[in-house]
Amino acid sequence: MEIKRNGSRPSVKAPAEYFTGDVRQEPLMQAPDPASVQVVSVTFEPGGRTAWHTHPLGQTLVVTSGKGFAQSWGGEIFEIGAGDVLWFAPGEKHWHGAGPETALTHIAIQEMRDGKAADWMEYVTEEQYRGS
Repeated sequence: MEIKRNGSRPSVKAPAEYFTGDVRQEPLMQAPDPASVQVVSVTFEPGGRTAWHTHPLGQTLVVTSGKGFAQSWGGEIFEIGAGDVLWFAPGEKHWHGAGPETALTHIAIQEMRDGKAADWMEYVTEEQYRGS
């Protein structure tokens, strides 16, 4: 058994090349080989969001607080909030983040393939984010 104590894993600012706005990541768990699961708590300040991206083995999001949005490429924008659980299939191009006036925190669960958990793409434009 391994216990990671609260506060023992520092929060880091999410990389600007993959996120818009103020976004903080707190690593919760990286399973040792041969397991490949990765778990991260992500907090998006109002207006913060991911860039478009995919996951080679899919991704589960568990929204723990706040309200925000999620969208798959070519699909409608869905409002998401605390208690919602989202599944993105392998290769499904999508983004997620906070609302324009509300923060959002979710736990992201994904598996790594060949050392990668995500394939990052272009930024979500203001027009895409606002649904206009």
